[in-house]
Amino acid sequence: MWCADEYDPRTVSARSVAADLIKEDRPSHLVWHPGTGEIVQLLPATRAARLLGDRVGREGRVCMQIMVVGQSRVPFTGAPLTGIEAIVQWLDAWGVARRWPAGPPLPSPQSYHTSRSRKEWARGGHYGASQVPLVDRPDPGGIDIRRITGPDTPVAPFPKPRTLHPDAAPASRRVPRNAEPVRSPQGDAPPPPARIQPVAEPVSVGRSAMSN
Repeated sequence: MWCADEYDPRTVSARSVAADLIKEDRPSHLVWHPGTGEIVQLLPATRAARLLGDRVGREGRVCMQIMVVGQSRVPFTGAPLTGIEAIVQWLDAWGVARRWPAGPPLPSPQSYHTSRSRKEWARGGHYGASQVPLVDRPDPGGIDIRRITGPDTPVAPFPKPRTLHPDAAPASRRVPRNAEPVRSPQGDAPPPPARIQPVAEPVSVGRSAMSN
């Protein structure tokens, strides 16, 4: 599941976003800056992340949650996607199919009204946060899914927004290898990167996802 929580990639680092998520007690599995390639892993793949809430975030064999340093109104796939290959290969190793069952995410603010179908969610694959059942988020915006999962990714028709009552309004809203943990304000380090064999190695972090 791909998120972009309104962080300006020109001024904010992945490490800074990771520290914010820990402070707010809603860690993702990864935080990724697509411009610099910086990746920070906050949780192993075997633990549930908290961007989606406790219920839906625990559904499926694995439910990987990736926070991209970006904004829903400026889709992050318009920037250089430094490190995307390492992240997608890591997801491949966990059996996440290179498909988008709900089709390309809608641009914001239309994405508030995505159908969020349970049937599509149950198929498994890649999703924008705006496509997840029970989650009222507009991100990651109208991203180019083929820049994430490759040029051979089948592109389903754009999903139709839900039909709302005229008076209804959108709800308001506010490793790859050697992943670097971020410490919480209390000084407790989050769990170390997963070391599950033989399926995957932990995610790397640094100026490039392929460094070190």
